[in-house]
Amino acid sequence: MLFNQEVSAQTSKEIKLITLDPGHFHAALVQKNMFPGVSPEVRVYAPAGADLDFHLQRIQGYNARKDNPTAWDEKTYTGPDYLEKMLAEKAGNVVVIAGNNRIKADYIQKSIDAGLNVLADKPMIIDGKDFDKLKKTFATAAQKKVMLYDIMTERYEITTMLQREFSMLPSAFGKLEKGTADNPAVTKESVHHFYKYVSGSVLTRPSWFMDVAQQGEGIVDVTTHLVDLIQWECFPEQVIDYQKDIKLTNARRWTTDMTLNQFKTITKTGGFPDYLKKDVVNDVLKVYSNGEINYQLKGVHAKASVIWAYQAPEGGGDTHYSIMRGTKANLIIRQGAEQNYKPTLYIEPAGNDKTYETGLMQAVAAVAKKYPGVSVKKNAKGWEVDIPEQYKEGHEAHFGRVAEKYLEFLKQGKLPAWEVPNMIAKYYTTTQALKLATKTQ
Repeated sequence: MLFNQEVSAQTSKEIKLITLDPGHFHAALVQKNMFPGVSPEVRVYAPAGADLDFHLQRIQGYNARKDNPTAWDEKTYTGPDYLEKMLAEKAGNVVVIAGNNRIKADYIQKSIDAGLNVLADKPMIIDGKDFDKLKKTFATAAQKKVMLYDIMTERYEITTMLQREFSMLPSAFGKLEKGTADNPAVTKESVHHFYKYVSGSVLTRPSWFMDVAQQGEGIVDVTTHLVDLIQWECFPEQVIDYQKDIKLTNARRWTTDMTLNQFKTITKTGGFPDYLKKDVVNDVLKVYSNGEINYQLKGVHAKASVIWAYQAPEGGGDTHYSIMRGTKANLIIRQGAEQNYKPTLYIEPAGNDKTYETGLMQAVAAVAKKYPGVSVKKNAKGWEVDIPEQYKEGHEAHFGRVAEKYLEFLKQGKLPAWEVPNMIAKYYTTTQALKLATKTQ
């Protein structure tokens, strides 16, 4: 174990949050609800500006809402020495870091060096040059008996949770195929949109969000979630050694084009800042927000790809496609127009074995013990998993789930033994894929 019960002694007292330079709306989503044992007073250290203003407005919106209002008391410091001030004052014991990714690795390292626990938004790093720094930071966290954890919201999406559950039941799934480079055993594809609604209003993106030098390319940003899920589903609670278990096959990257007017709409600014001029061609901004990784994980061929469009089709939103291929059946999540853009899990048998249904029903009964009400209904290709509405939380609610899990780990005084090596493996995969994609382009 990397953490022991000595952490528990430190964190058994009331948890006090510190928010450091909240440049991303995920920083606010961690506070969408209150948590038992967490102080309502939150210290915020950040440079003055639009990013901080938007963050405080979101928190105030949660405090002012009619249903289940929060009661956060934000105490803000905006001096130019905000980072040094935060490290010196140690006014809390858990630092929430969600913002500009170019400086995130440094923020994380300095917070851990100061003996503070850190809950960090993904990605913790966006470039291979910071990989050794991240490894060292995890080692320091173990020495100082503090906890560093990243926000993996997609583990709390119910169709993904059930895909994982069924994949662990041989009567329904069989065994995970090994696949090939051309036909991977596992594929995960995520489609996102720059123009989107969050907490009921159009999200204002900071201008730097479109700068891959600050936000990171798509292949090291959203793809972090996909690589995490591949590890989490294919090898549940198993340690992954990045030096032995990961072999990259190929990787590629490409741009999403954004007009000046589109940029102004989502940033509420007057135009492209100077740092984006390097990516502007004929008044069109070209953002390397798309990427694909083909690799082997413990001998299993996997593919992770992320695509960014400017705006979703009418009635649509961010979408996810995922397939796990088993010897008995494929477990497929689809989220297209046919599914009304809501993730839906299907079980599609590999053959026409009439005895398969008996085994599947045994698996469904086992899953229903853990998730009461879950059932299946037959369709032309196999079965659709029928999931009660109570399990269908939105993406925003998943941030609370991650925070709850993190607080639980703090109380226990340790992370599961596989979490840290697997975080290291995940960031090795994404940053090495970026290196490969850049080299081969």
